[in-house]
Amino acid sequence: MPEFHFPWIEVSILVPLFGAVWIHVLGNRDNILRHAIAICSVTLALTIGELIDFVLIGTFEAHDHWPFIDWMFDRDVFVVDELSAFQLPLAALIFLVTVMSTLRTKAPRFSLKLALVSETLVLATFSCRSSWTLIVLLIAATIPPYLELRNRQRCTRLYVLHMAVFAALLLVGYGWLSMTEMNSTAVLIPGALLTAAALFRSGVFPFHLWMTDLFEKATFGTAILFSTPLVGAYAVMRLVLPIAPSWALQSIAVLSLVTAVYAGSMALIQREARRMFCFLFLSQSSLVLAGLELVTPIGLTGALCLWLSVGLSLTGFGITLRCIEARISRVALADYHGLYHQMPMLAGFFLLTGLAAIGFPATVGFVGMELLIEGAVDIYPLVGTMVVIAAALCGITVLSAYFRIFTGHPTRTQVPMHARPAERIAVLLLTVLILGGGLVPQPGVASRYHAAKELTRLRLTTADATTESRESSQQKTSNRAAVAVATSSVLP
Repeated sequence: MPEFHFPWIEVSILVPLFGAVWIHVLGNRDNILRHAIAICSVTLALTIGELIDFVLIGTFEAHDHWPFIDWMFDRDVFVVDELSAFQLPLAALIFLVTVMSTLRTKAPRFSLKLALVSETLVLATFSCRSSWTLIVLLIAATIPPYLELRNRQRCTRLYVLHMAVFAALLLVGYGWLSMTEMNSTAVLIPGALLTAAALFRSGVFPFHLWMTDLFEKATFGTAILFSTPLVGAYAVMRLVLPIAPSWALQSIAVLSLVTAVYAGSMALIQREARRMFCFLFLSQSSLVLAGLELVTPIGLTGALCLWLSVGLSLTGFGITLRCIEARISRVALADYHGLYHQMPMLAGFFLLTGLAAIGFPATVGFVGMELLIEGAVDIYPLVGTMVVIAAALCGITVLSAYFRIFTGHPTRTQVPMHARPAERIAVLLLTVLILGGGLVPQPGVASRYHAAKELTRLRLTTADATTESRESSQQKTSNRAAVAVATSSVLP
């Protein structure tokens, strides 16, 4: 397997972990937020360097070579391929802009240490293949939000219940899979357990209650960091897609489409901005899952493109709401707040990211949504209709929220409401990526299409090998039965 020219994977994973230790040593100093921003910036630079090195190598997968990691893990545990190469910079960017949009007065409530630990776990998860290490990382990533809920003295019963079921399904499912032959029908049972675990982690209906509870009780920043990287979709691609039969993938797609329409309808009637964002995210992330289960090059390309666009646009949408909350407390959507004149930059960014999430033309989500609909209609015409309905509901929700928050009679305050320099940098960075990805989509679409073809080929290869093995086993069984019958007829 080709190697990187620099140990990008290990260094990018360890930098935020050492940064969390450094933040803990600093304590509650005034400049602690600047240190956290610097650590996240270095991590983003490392992941971008990793992506550039991967593109220059021109291979489907590559790994690092570092004696320390080789001593701790198997050499092929942390591997970057075309599926995860773009997800790593996206995850690092999500953490960076979330930390940058944190007000200094809100830093004590939003734990920077836990955020950096979460970044380490997310980057390690996206760099890990299907193994016990991936299972451990997926379970460990659920701990930081729990610790924050405990520190804030909020009820953790619902979150703990769902995450305990998620962990149990992962452990039992993968443990059962490790003891089962891939060419036997018994693999369907652990496959079903892993599928259920992925549905729990992704918040697919009816396993979504923990996500609304998390957005309600945790800090907005922690909820964004735990949800927008779409770790559940990655678990589906690594654990479920290689072994699941077609009917299992179709069931996931159906549940995802039902969730997309249901969450879009729920987002439309919410009277609180956090819950509206939660259901809007559930609707769009479910569309990504639905596209991943189509297992066709066009549909899978659309899902992978939509994965990137949802991460970018809904992160920007979420941090805009978070910046508004930091100034006026939680935003109620029952009244008109008239905040446009006091924060015009955030108003424009709110509208841009909201429309990009539903695939508005000239934004990063447009091509992905079009490819997803085209790939879905070719296989299931009804699926394309449901995707359009979910997108329409989310579009109405975004426009309604914009009018409620930024239009109406302006509210005069003595406190300055304009965006801080760090917030402006985060807004500008995401705006460039959203518009640049929409106006020049070819490089991203080409890379996602190549990844989709390779993933489809690998799945078909695995399926053909499994089918041949089963047919060979059945042939041997039938031959043994024929020999037994012939022997019984000859013997007196």
